[in-house]
Amino acid sequence: MGVTVEISVLPEGVGLPLPRYMSAGAAGCDLLAAVQDDIIIQPRARALVSAGFCMALPPGYEAQVRPRSGLALKHGITLLNSPGTIDADYRGPVSVILINHGDEPFVVHRGERIAQMIIAPVQRATLVERETLAETERAGGGFGSTGRGS
Repeated sequence: MGVTVEISVLPEGVGLPLPRYMSAGAAGCDLLAAVQDDIIIQPRARALVSAGFCMALPPGYEAQVRPRSGLALKHGITLLNSPGTIDADYRGPVSVILINHGDEPFVVHRGERIAQMIIAPVQRATLVERETLAETERAGGGFGSTGRGS
């Protein structure tokens, strides 16, 4: 059994299904475009698209908004702030920032699946300042420091 998330449908979301899991094993539920008219996203342009609802996450949880792999592969459509985080104390409209990395304009239609949302527990950390940190084999090696896998 999962956690309960309360949802309030906005006027633009009336008539659309609530976010839902499309298979028994799906980790994310699909967010739908709550647009009245089609939105055309030109190549290398972005658009803020409403999902048509607000929600109340319980304390200790977040919602992660992620791209849909099919849109990315077939059309070059992804999310600018991916994954986007929705905090438990946010009660405003849920929207998605889509960007078109493809070569052709992309049309967003009402009710189209535009992103997926994962509800996840949050672990808060206590951050402690130290003069030095424990040594590791990697140490300060950054981007690409562990080599390229074969």
